[in-house]
Amino acid sequence: MNRLALSVLAASAFVSATLVSGDASAMTQPELAAKGAPAAQAAFVLTELGKKNAGYHDMVSDVDMIMAGADDSETKRHFKIQVLERPSADDGDRSLLSFDSPADVKGTALLSHAKTDGEDEQWLYLPSTKRVKRIALGNRGGAFLGSEFSYEDLTGADTRKYNWSATSTAACGAATCVTLEGSPKDASSSYSKRVVTVELDSLRVRKVDFFDKSGAPLKSLEYDAYTMVSGKYARATVWTMKNHKTNRKTVLRFSGMRMGTGIGASDLAPGKLDQGH
Repeated sequence: MNRLALSVLAASAFVSATLVSGDASAMTQPELAAKGAPAAQAAFVLTELGKKNAGYHDMVSDVDMIMAGADDSETKRHFKIQVLERPSADDGDRSLLSFDSPADVKGTALLSHAKTDGEDEQWLYLPSTKRVKRIALGNRGGAFLGSEFSYEDLTGADTRKYNWSATSTAACGAATCVTLEGSPKDASSSYSKRVVTVELDSLRVRKVDFFDKSGAPLKSLEYDAYTMVSGKYARATVWTMKNHKTNRKTVLRFSGMRMGTGIGASDLAPGKLDQGH
């Protein structure tokens, strides 16, 4: 989680869309600029982010989902998220979202297996049908349970699936931020690009902007309320996805986050979905 995502959701999540913070105070703006061409600058930042993120093994958290309409109406849901950090060299992170309230979504679960190369895999369990449904590649741009997060947002979005370049560095409040632009290598992606804003001194991701196939701004995911987990990993505990075309937003609030719980690959397997996850 907290890789380029939402992602997911992770706490990439979801997890990681996400990226993780760490101490990068020695990396100044001139040093970044000296790293070469925009693609090389982006590779440098992403490498540093990856180093700070590695080694947590697994993460579990409770999540409150608040969906707000353009008229400020709200729908609230609650789920548990489990994330397993790359179970093998060829895998990305795995994540499982299991809803327990309200009653109309209780028992619903989404399992995502991100891949470092090739097509991500996702399965949805709906208790009303008692069946596990595999999410087709062409449907991953659809909204997940009516939220502003798409299925694609929740697979982890491994950074190697994008062509990256650093587009600018600028002051962002008291910090200095670098902007990274990534275009998907996979033509089936529902986005033309995503733009990530990262604080250089802390390596904390502030925001990810998503652009539709026509190149127009579609959504923005903001990360707030960072906290340290296991004394080492900084995680954003409030994620806000705003849809610029509908003025709707979905807020995820994480609580009780913990790492190193012993989750294994067998715990996040498709066969577990219809067995009470």
